[in-house]
Amino acid sequence: MSGGSGGGSSAPGRFADYFVICGLDTETGLEPDELSGENFEQTPLRRTFKSKVLARYPENVEWNPFDQDAVGMLCMPKGLAFKTQADSREPQFHSFIITREDGSRTFGFSLTFFEEVTSKQICSAMQTLYHMHNAEYDILHTPPTNDKDSCSSTGDCNGTSVSKLQRFNSYDISRDTLYVSKCICLITPMSFMKACKKVLEQLHQAVTSPQPPPLPLESYIYNILYEVPLPPAGRSLKFSGVYGPIICQRPSTSELPLFDFPVKEVFELLGVENVVQLFTCALLEFQILLYSQHYQRLMTVAETITALMFPFQWQHVYVPILPASLLHFLDAPVPYLMGLHSNGMDDRSKLELPQEANLCFVDVDNHFIELPEDLPQFPNKLEFIQEVSEILMAFGIPPEGNLHCSESASKMKSLRACDLVSDKRNGNIAGSPLNSYELLKENETIARLQALVKRTGVSLEKLEVREETSSKKDLKIQCDEEEFKIYQLNIQIREVFANRFTQMFADYEVFVIQPSQDKESWFTNREQMQNFDKASFLSDQPEPYLPFLSRFLETQMFASFIDNKIMCHDDDDKDPVLRVFDSRVDKIRLLNVRTPTLRTSMYQKCTTIDEAEKSIELRLAKIDHTAVHPHLLDMKIGQGKYELGFFPRLQSDVLSTGPASNKWTKRNAPAQWRRKDRQKQHTEHLRLDNDQREKYIQEARNLGSTIRQPKLSNLSPSVIAQTNWKFVEGLLKECRNKTKRMLVEKMGREAVELGHGEVNITGVEENTLIASLCDLLERIWSHGLQVKQGKSALWSHLLHYLENRQRKTTSGSFSTSGILLDSERRKSDTSPAMSPLRISLVQDMRHIQNISEIKTDVGKARAWVRLSMEKKLLSRHLKQLLSDHELTKKLYKRYAFLRCDDEKEQFLYHLLSFNAVDYFCFTNVFTTILIPYHILIVPSKKLGGSMFTANPWICISGELGETGVLQVPRNILEMTFECQNLGKLTTVQIGHDNSGLYAKWLVEYVMVRNEITGHTYKFPCGRWLGKGMDDGSLERILVGELLTSHTEADERQCRTPPLQQSPSMIRRFVTISPNNKPKLNTGQIQEAIGEAVNGIVKHFHKPEKERGSLTLLLCGESGLVSALEQVFQHGFKSPRLFKNVFIWDFLEKAQTYYETLEQNEMVPEENWQTRARNFCRFITAINNTPRNIGKDGKFQMLVCLGARDHLLHHWIALLADCPITAQMYEDVALIKDHTLVNSLIRVLQTLQEFNITLEASLVKGIDI
Repeated sequence: MSGGSGGGSSAPGRFADYFVICGLDTETGLEPDELSGENFEQTPLRRTFKSKVLARYPENVEWNPFDQDAVGMLCMPKGLAFKTQADSREPQFHSFIITREDGSRTFGFSLTFFEEVTSKQICSAMQTLYHMHNAEYDILHTPPTNDKDSCSSTGDCNGTSVSKLQRFNSYDISRDTLYVSKCICLITPMSFMKACKKVLEQLHQAVTSPQPPPLPLESYIYNILYEVPLPPAGRSLKFSGVYGPIICQRPSTSELPLFDFPVKEVFELLGVENVVQLFTCALLEFQILLYSQHYQRLMTVAETITALMFPFQWQHVYVPILPASLLHFLDAPVPYLMGLHSNGMDDRSKLELPQEANLCFVDVDNHFIELPEDLPQFPNKLEFIQEVSEILMAFGIPPEGNLHCSESASKMKSLRACDLVSDKRNGNIAGSPLNSYELLKENETIARLQALVKRTGVSLEKLEVREETSSKKDLKIQCDEEEFKIYQLNIQIREVFANRFTQMFADYEVFVIQPSQDKESWFTNREQMQNFDKASFLSDQPEPYLPFLSRFLETQMFASFIDNKIMCHDDDDKDPVLRVFDSRVDKIRLLNVRTPTLRTSMYQKCTTIDEAEKSIELRLAKIDHTAVHPHLLDMKIGQGKYELGFFPRLQSDVLSTGPASNKWTKRNAPAQWRRKDRQKQHTEHLRLDNDQREKYIQEARNLGSTIRQPKLSNLSPSVIAQTNWKFVEGLLKECRNKTKRMLVEKMGREAVELGHGEVNITGVEENTLIASLCDLLERIWSHGLQVKQGKSALWSHLLHYLENRQRKTTSGSFSTSGILLDSERRKSDTSPAMSPLRISLVQDMRHIQNISEIKTDVGKARAWVRLSMEKKLLSRHLKQLLSDHELTKKLYKRYAFLRCDDEKEQFLYHLLSFNAVDYFCFTNVFTTILIPYHILIVPSKKLGGSMFTANPWICISGELGETGVLQVPRNILEMTFECQNLGKLTTVQIGHDNSGLYAKWLVEYVMVRNEITGHTYKFPCGRWLGKGMDDGSLERILVGELLTSHTEADERQCRTPPLQQSPSMIRRFVTISPNNKPKLNTGQIQEAIGEAVNGIVKHFHKPEKERGSLTLLLCGESGLVSALEQVFQHGFKSPRLFKNVFIWDFLEKAQTYYETLEQNEMVPEENWQTRARNFCRFITAINNTPRNIGKDGKFQMLVCLGARDHLLHHWIALLADCPITAQMYEDVALIKDHTLVNSLIRVLQTLQEFNITLEASLVKGIDI
C-alpha cells in the first residue's frame, strides 16, 4: 500500500479533488469534545472543542465523495485549540490518509495556523469557563501559602484570584487576545506531499504578508482544483503557487511506486537498528503503535515503513493518525498500524494499552522502541544494516539517528558529517573517503556495528562515502539542492530495501500453486486453497533465514501478494506493483545463472541505485508539463478582498465548478467509467465482469481482516458495538482457519507416516503455526478487557483464576497425591499399573511457574499453551478457565469475545480438534528444563519375582540425552526422579548385579512417564535377566513406544491401557515345544524384511527435524533385528531335549570356521577374505564387551553395527555359502535357498546410501 497507489480519479485526472477549510463555527459556538478525553480537569485553554468543516470547494466530485466526518477528524484530530498572545503560534503542517471500504485511499494535506477570535460571544464564553474552572478549583484545592512561581507574568500579584489565573495560563478578556486554530486542507488522489505542503504554505503566506497577493486567492485555488493535472506516470510537472513555481514528479510504471515522504527523517528519529526492527514487526503483522507529539512524524514513519515493504502491502487496520475520539480502537484484536498523538507531558508508563503481548510500541520522539517477545531476526540483518548505514553516512546522517535529546547528539551536532561531504566539492578537504568515517569513529553505534560486522567478516574500514553520482555540470536541476538530496536518499534507501525481497524471493514463482479450476470456483474456495508451496520453498532457504521466513509466509500480506500473482497470468493485466517486482526478479535470475533452487546466504548488495537515481534526475532536469498559470476569474466587483491575518471565506460560486471543457477533467465521461477509475488499482487485473469484480474486492480485502480503518464518524454506542461485533466474528473466523490449517498440516504429516500422500510441514513451520496460535489467543484474551494487568492478558486471567481457586479450597486438598510404594499397592491391586496423573489446570500452571528459564508473562502464557496442546487439554483447560463466569464478568466488558457465549463455544470446539493429533511442541522447545520422570517396573507374577535378591539398575535414553545408570531400590519397583528433559524416550537399559542367592528376574515390561506432559512410554521385555536363564543376559536394551492416552467419554482418565501381548514377549529362542512360536513361511519372512527396510528408507526421506526414532525401526517389534532373526530361525535344526540353541551359537561356529581357514592359508578370492575378516572382527569385539548382555542381545548388536557400516548384505552372502550352515539348517531353510538369499541381499543393499547413526545405548562398550 505504497503512498502512490491512491484511488481517486484516473491517471490524467486533476491534481486535487477538494480544497477544505476547517475551524471554529461561530454560529454554534464552543462545543466541548467529550470524546477526546478528560476535558474538565484541564484549564479551558487546554481543553478540546469540536471543530467543523467550514467550507469545501467544490461541494462534491463523483469519483471521490466527500467524507465530512473523516476529513473533519483528521484535519484537526484533537479538535480546536485556543491560545493567547503569550503562547507560540507556529503554523503546523501534517498529512493524513482516508481509507475507503474497498481499500482504496485518498490523501489529505493540512496546514493549521492560529487566527485572532473576533467574535465577542466566544471571548466571553471563554472568560465564563475560566471563572467556573477557578471556582471549582478553589473548592477542591485550598490555596497554597506561598506562591512564588505564580507571579510570572504582568499583573497585580497580591490578589489570589490573579495569581490563580496566572497559574492556569489564564485568559482575561480585558487584557488578553484570544486565538483559535484554523486549518486549510487539500484532498488529493495521489500523495504529492512536498508539492501540497508548498501550495498551502504559500496560500497562508499570502494571507499573513502585509502586501496582498498578485491575484485574489480564488484564482490560485481555482487553478489547483481545476487547471493543474496529475503528472502522467514517468513525467514531471511544474505549476505556479502564489509566490513561486512548484514541481512534482511521478515515477514511471517500471520504477518503484510514488512515495513522497522524507525517509531521512525516519532514520534520524529512530536510527537504523530500530527502523529495521520496526520493519520486521510490520512484515510479521504485529500490532504496531507509533507515539509522537507531531502528527506529521506519525504519518512519515507509518508511510515510510509501509512503502519500504515493496512489493508487499499492509493488509490490516491502518490509521497513522488516530483521532482522540477513537482511542477505544486500540482494543482492536487484529493486527494494526496506528499512530497515537502524545501531548508531550505523559510518559510511556501513563499509557494504558489494552494488550502488549504482540505489540511493537514506537516512541518516535524519544528514539525508543519496545519489541514484542521472540521477534525473529530479519535475514542478513547485520549486512543489511551496514549497507543502509553506508548510504546514510554518505548523506551525513549518523546511522544511530540524530538523538535530539541525548548526549552523543550534542557532540555530533557541532561536527555534522554532511558539512564535510559538501565541503569536498569546494575543495577544502582532500577527497579521502574516510573523512566522515574518522568523524564517526568515536561514535558508539559505529563501534558496535564494527564489532558485529567483524564477526561476519565484512570490513567497515573500506566504508565508502558515496560521491555524488550525478555529474552536476551536465544537468541543471529545477528543484533546490536540498529537495534533490531528499529524492536521492529516498530512492537509494528504497532500492536497498526492495533489493532484499528481490533476492529473498528471486525464485518465488516456482512455488506458486496455480489453481487447477477456473478463477470463479477458485474464489469461492479461496480459504481452503493453499496458494504457495511453503515447505518446499523453506527447505531451499539457508537455515538462519527460517525463523523469519516461516512466519512471514503465514502473513496476510504474503497470501495477498501470491493471490495477486495467481489472478494475473499475463503481463498486460498485472498489478503494477507485481509487474515491477517480477521484472526485477527476472533480472536477478539472469545474473544468477547458478541453479535457481540452490540459495546461498551470501549477501548480495543492491545494484539498481544509479539507474533509479538517473531517471528521477532526468525528470527534474527537463520538466515535461507545465500547467496553466493562475489567472483572474470572472468575479463580481468587491469580491476577493481580504483582511490581513485572516483566511477569508472564499467565493463559492466561482470555485464550485471547473471550466466547461478542459482536457484534464473527465467531466463528460459517463459515471460508471469514473467508478471504474476509482477501483482501477485493484481490479484492472481481473478479467471478470463487474459484479464478480465487486465481490472479489470485498472478499480479497476481507480475507484476513474485517476492518481497514474504523468508521471516522461521530461514534454512537451502536457503531462501537457493531465494530466490536465485526471483531468477534473476525476472531472466530481466524480461529477456524488457523485450527484447520494446523490440522491439515499435521494430519497431512501423520498420514504420510502411515504411507499416504506427501509430507509438507517442517519443525520450523510447526513452531510458526503454534506461535501464531498463541498470538491469536492473546488477541482474543485482550479484547474488551476492563483493566489491563501485566503484558499477557491470558496469563493474567490464569493467575486470577488460580487466586480464586486458592481462596475457595483449603490448602490441603490441592497437594498432588503422593507416590504409593509398590509393595503396599500390590496386595490390593491385581493389575500393576501407574496411578493416573490428575488432570489439573492449576497443576499445569504450577509446572510453568517452576520453570526458571521463562522470565516473562507472555513467555509463561505461551509455554502453558504449548504444554496444554501437548497434553491434548487446551480446549478443556480454557473451558474450565472460562467456566468461572463471575471472574470473566469481572475482567471483561460486555462486548468482549469471551463474553459472547455462542462464539466462545465454537471457539473451544475448534480448539478441541487439536486432540486428534500429537504435538510435541512443549518437549521439543524447552529442551533444557528439569523434568520429573516416574518409573514402574513390572516383573512377572508367575515366576517368583518376590524372591529376587540382586540389585537392579536402569538407564533411560531419549532423543535429547540419557539419564546415566540409576540404582533401583530392591523391593520398590516404582520411583520418581528428576533430570534434564530427555525429549521423546527411545530405549531403557535394565539389568542387575547378579548378587545374592536368587539372581534371576523375569521382567514383563517397564513404564516411564513424563510427569509434566503426561506422556507414558511402555518398554516391553518379557525375558529373563540372569545367568543360566534364557540367553544368559544380565542386562537388556528395551525399545519403547508412546502409549496413546484414552480419555474416556466422561473425561475420567483411565488406567494405563490393557496389556497387549506384544510380539517381543514371545521367547526369541527355539524351545522344546515348537508350538509356542508362530512359524512364519518364507513369504511372510520376506515381507517382514521388506517392511523393516522400507521403514528405515522412509525415515531418511523425512526432513531431519521430523524423523522419529531410528532405534525403534532397528530393534522395535517389527524392526530389522526381529526380521533378520526370523530369517535365521527359519529351518534351524532343533537340538536335543532341554538344550536351547541360539542364533549367536551358530554365528560363533561360523567365526571359528573362518578363523581356521585363515590359519590353513586356504583362502579364496581377496574380496571374500575381507568380508570374512570383518565378520570375525565384529563377532570377537561383541564377545569381548564388558557388558553382561545375552546371546540375543549380542545378535541385536551385530545387526545394528552391520547396518551402520553397510555390511549386512556381505555377511548374509558369506553365511549362505558357509559349510556350518549346511550342518545346522534343514534343507528347506530360507538361508539355503539361493534365489531367496539373493533377493534378501538386494533388499539389504538399499540401506547402503544412508548414513545410519546408532543411539549410544545400543553400542555401549564397543569400539569399532
